Parts: sequence; C-alpha cells; structure tokens
Amino acid sequence: MADCRCFPQPGDLIEVDREFYQHWALYVGDGYVIHVTNGGDSSLLGGSSSAARAKVKKELLKKVAGNDKWCVNNNYDRSRDPLPVEEIIRRAEQWIGEQVPYDVLGSNCEHFVTGLRYGKRKSDQVKTLILSLTTTTAVSIAGAALSLGMTTTVIGGILCTSAVVGVRAFFKELSRIQNY
Repeated sequence: MADCRCFPQPGDLIEVDREFYQHWALYVGDGYVIHVTNGGDSSLLGGSSSAARAKVKKELLKKVAGNDKWCVNNNYDRSRDPLPVEEIIRRAEQWIGEQVPYDVLGSNCEHFVTGLRYGKRKSDQVKTLILSLTTTTAVSIAGAALSLGMTTTVIGGILCTSAVVGVRAFFKELSRIQNY
C-alpha cells in the first residue's frame, strides 16, 4: 500500500486493502467517499467479480473499509496532474446513484476513481495481477515440463516464446481497452 495517512483530503484516492485485491474510492470530505459497488456489498469483488454493472455510491469511509486497512494513495500524481479539487468533487458527485459498466480488466473501481481525479482512467493493479498470473502459469508449465523430462533449454525456449507473445497480446488489448 502507499503512504498511509489518517486524515485524507477531499479529492484524495483511497486504497482499501482487501484479501486478494485493492478496492478504490475517492474521498469527498466529512468522512465520505464515492466508489463503485454492487449495491449490497461494500465492494464489487466482495460479491461477484463478473458483474456487468455497478452502482456509484457515496458512503462513509469507515463503512466501505470495514475492518480492512486503508490509506491515501495518490501515487499517480508522480506522472499525472490531478484536476482541481472542486472539479474532482463535482465530477464525482454527478455519478452518485448511477449505474456504470464494470469489468475487472477495463472498467474497475480503480479506473473509476483515477478517471475522476486525473481525467484519464488507469489501473496498475490489473497489470500487477496479470504479471502475477503470468509468472504463476510459467512456473506451472516449467514444473510440468520438468516432470516430463524436458531439458531446461527446451523449457526456457517454450516459456520465453509463450511469455513474450502472451504478454504483448495482453498489454496491447489492455491498452486498447483503457485508451492509453
């Protein structure tokens, strides 16, 4: 997680550390955040990761975070200029109560709040997840190949070829989806 502060300021991005992912919200002041949710749960992945629609809600940060750790994470400020706070809040508040498309790879809670803060959507946790899955898959393939008696040279060639092709294709598609 990023730098943890106990006193977020309006317009700050809030990262909530869930067990297998991070949920993101935008702090709007007086203890409240705006975030996307599946309605009955405090975050989409708490219910279903395959939901096609999500609802934008304004809720107390302590309700959204529950017992999970949270922190302010404006790390994208290093590479992007945030919009003026008044504009961030105005843009966020106009979404309250609206249904929005939801897709883990192309339109998740991090995409939503970064779009509000910077005017352009971004989600590094998607890239991190894919790289982690790619590594896990590569280790599994290597283990299976070793158990079949293949040489390390052959295994290395297979892994390098599949990794380069797979990662390039994935990031090309991700880039198209996120409109980078």
